[in-house]
Amino acid sequence: MADKKSPASGWPIIQGDYHTGDANSPVAVITMGSHLDETAICAAGAALAGSCKTENLGIEKVVANIISNPNIRFVLLCGTEVKGHLTGQSWTAMHENGVEGGKIVGSKGAIPFLENLTAEHIKRFQEQVELVNLMETEDLGQISAKIAELTARDPGAFGADPIVVQISDDEGGSEEAVAGEEEPLTGEMALITSRIKAIQMMVTDIGYRNRFASGVYGGKIEGVMIGLIISLIVFGALVGIQVI
Repeated sequence: MADKKSPASGWPIIQGDYHTGDANSPVAVITMGSHLDETAICAAGAALAGSCKTENLGIEKVVANIISNPNIRFVLLCGTEVKGHLTGQSWTAMHENGVEGGKIVGSKGAIPFLENLTAEHIKRFQEQVELVNLMETEDLGQISAKIAELTARDPGAFGADPIVVQISDDEGGSEEAVAGEEEPLTGEMALITSRIKAIQMMVTDIGYRNRFASGVYGGKIEGVMIGLIISLIVFGALVGIQVI
């Protein structure tokens, strides 16, 4: 039998509208935009089962519940993709590419910004679990069969202690996820929010560029003045020599 570890005290540490099964199971199931029979999925052998509709706070809370339980070694993605948010694609991008500047590298979602996870948290998630893609599958028979297959491949608990992440949910909303999440925006609002964030980043970048340009300009003026002063000194010295 594969070696197991105790999850963090009170696991799952992030509460939400999801179902739990055996904490020693190596499989967590995320049903994305679908609401499937989570009780049946857990009965089939999953440690956790629930939906995840957002590519920011929703993902953060799922990750928090996974890395706080070293026994989870597979994350099974299934169900329908979430319009606008593209949560399934964002999961894959995060696992493959990580996060830079708080943004999931390669995510095509509208607002793929993770504010509560550090580089350490992301690396731990990448190393601890393998993503298994059954996106657009809602058939419980196929999902149960894949859980059984993954359970048979159980490599045992990850070789590090649980990591507890504090998640700040300043925006409120319901928590409908395998680890809890906010109420998802509509596709249109998600795109608007994404564009606002992009504009904010552009404005910040322009500010940095203006400061740099001002510094360069100031340096040029200072250089010209120093050069002029040195030239006058040299010229005066030459005139003095000629007079002598």
